[in-house]
Amino acid sequence: MIEPKIETLLDSVDSKYTLVILAAKRSRQINSYFSQLGEGVGDFTPPQVPLSAERAPKSLSISLQEIAEKKVTFERTTDSVK
Repeated sequence: MIEPKIETLLDSVDSKYTLVILAAKRSRQINSYFSQLGEGVGDFTPPQVPLSAERAPKSLSISLQEIAEKKVTFERTTDSVK
């Protein structure tokens, strides 16, 4: 079973499509954060949820947990193309 539940995740966003895009984008940011750790550069935001020491969670799992806890949100922009 997926944890957190899909229903919980959908409470934080307006559609499944938004959930997929938000989780994928945040997951890439987390991957970039971990890959730049040894370089001493602080360009990316670290994970916003506590990580368990006994098992290293995948970046997608971390991003889904952040979305469920509403620590990562999205902003819908309107495109005014005429």
